[in-house]
Amino acid sequence: MDLLVERVDVWAATIEDRPGGLAEVLSALRDAGADLQFIISRRTPEAPGKAVVFLSPLQNDREIRAASQVGFNVTASLHSLRVMGTDRPGIIAELTQKLAAGGINLRGVSAAAIGTQFVCYMAMDSLDDTVRAIEILQQA
Repeated sequence: MDLLVERVDVWAATIEDRPGGLAEVLSALRDAGADLQFIISRRTPEAPGKAVVFLSPLQNDREIRAASQVGFNVTASLHSLRVMGTDRPGIIAELTQKLAAGGINLRGVSAAAIGTQFVCYMAMDSLDDTVRAIEILQQA
């Protein structure tokens, strides 16, 4: 299986849960030239009126400076991979089974297919698990 497996930094921010809250932070990053490949935003039930945004990548000082100005920090507790390859039925099930067999417990997974390709972001609890996951997936 031909996969591109890369470790990625994920950035996170808490934002106001209101119309335009997400648009404001994303606009600041757009204005700094960020070409984001991954965005997840969700309400935080533990903090009513707030939401959390996760995104990647930020690639240069200008983007990072803009991100920090709107509340983003690189997540020290989220160790993440981006996996890309040719889509086919069951591919994510197969990859997660290989990781499970290798003793890797996933913290989170987000995946999508566009045309003939898939992209999957996987989060682990530790850098050691991330390194092991890379090894396992590169052997797939």
